[in-house]
Amino acid sequence: MVNTVSAEIGVIGGSGFYAFLDEVTEVPVDTPYGPPSDSLFVGEVAGRRVAFLPRHGRGHHLPPHRINYRANLWALRSVGVRQVLGPCAVGGLRPEYGPGTLLVPDQLVDRTRSRPGSYFDGLPLPDGTVPEVVHVSLADPYCPAGRAVALEAARGRDWEAVDGGILVVIEGPRFSTRAESRWHAAQGWSVVGMTGHPEAALARELELCYTSLNLVTDLDAGAEAGEGVSHEEVLRVFGANVGRLRDVLFDAVAGLPATDRRACPCAHALGGQDPGFTLP
Repeated sequence: MVNTVSAEIGVIGGSGFYAFLDEVTEVPVDTPYGPPSDSLFVGEVAGRRVAFLPRHGRGHHLPPHRINYRANLWALRSVGVRQVLGPCAVGGLRPEYGPGTLLVPDQLVDRTRSRPGSYFDGLPLPDGTVPEVVHVSLADPYCPAGRAVALEAARGRDWEAVDGGILVVIEGPRFSTRAESRWHAAQGWSVVGMTGHPEAALARELELCYTSLNLVTDLDAGAEAGEGVSHEEVLRVFGANVGRLRDVLFDAVAGLPATDRRACPCAHALGGQDPGFTLP
């Protein structure tokens, strides 16, 4: 059956971001890369059609290194999404970035190992199509327009978000050792997470705008004394801030430009290169 439900904005996050909408349509989506983490949940926010995708699945059963990131971004684009907001929980690598800090990063460091990070890997799709070799710039991994909107939305909710910073993404699902955490901090990196890559890179390859919003839930192991971060602590701090973060996301949705008015480089990231297959 052909899917007729569409959306213009995507939010990759948990059910807490759409649970309070009056009407949500569940949309199963198939992709050439297998199933996404879950169905898309499409609803309306501030007059905009938004597709919500639970990154870890609705039961939070997918660990960070087992998420099908390629299917997730493909599924969003296939229903019309062109701008994506990607909130995620992170650990602070500086004492001033304590629990409850909201940071909108402008840079990314990839320290993952086993995740397919490109649609242009030279492997044939199920229909036999072989992608061409395409090189996409990721010098600035996040959409400048989306970042500006997210920062304005946070400040409008009296949340003085940190403007810029470096998100380092580790493989997971374990947390960093104290030595790793101290090394990350010594490099000048700001926060550490497990899910920001390859989302940003895949979004760029699909010519989507991608904006990351990082909620600090803990000081990472090397930035604090004691036993280090625990999963329970992460869940507690995230749960305490999810309502506030949802308000910021909904305000950001309202502030994003219309799809046909995107003036950022993201919309032309392929630069005319032929990917060898039709984008969804």
